[in-house]
Amino acid sequence: MTSTESFTRSWEGLTIPTAGTYRLDPAHKRIGFVARHMMVSKVRGEFREAEATITVAENPLESAVTATIQAASIDTGQTDRDNHLRGGDFLEVEKFPTIEFRSTGVKSHEGNEFVLAGELTIRGVTRSVDLEVEFEGAGRSPFGHDVFGFTATTEIDREDFGLTWNVALETGGVLVGKKVKIEIEGEAIRQA
Repeated sequence: MTSTESFTRSWEGLTIPTAGTYRLDPAHKRIGFVARHMMVSKVRGEFREAEATITVAENPLESAVTATIQAASIDTGQTDRDNHLRGGDFLEVEKFPTIEFRSTGVKSHEGNEFVLAGELTIRGVTRSVDLEVEFEGAGRSPFGHDVFGFTATTEIDREDFGLTWNVALETGGVLVGKKVKIEIEGEAIRQA
């Protein structure tokens, strides 16, 4: 079908995808994070391997998301730091190989911005989080795939998940900040 009505629909002034199951496109995604270092700068990194399934409901506010991130795929561009983050002081990837997210509902929305409530599990500890999601649009790729784009952000306190390792600095403060900002960008592709 070439008609835009076949894979998108109008909802509250937005052009959104029709109901169905979508998967995160591995070629068009970034699961990133930002943490403070030595109280003076930021370290950025990402998880290179992640999967997500988004079930777009007939009523868009009843849509759901599940995601699995391979913890060992963490990459900050610095091998020693990445190995430390994979070890027992932080993610302990041999014992806890994945980071999981499961949505529990849409809390609110305004225009193309949504607040998605969910449960995030890191190192076997599950906490409630709210993702601020921006719907970026829907369409059909030149390859015939129905897609939609989104960005999402949240901030967590890593200590809430048992990630408490730190070093006090002589000048005051600590080596690694407690707050971690999570930044997600992606495209989702309809599954046949």
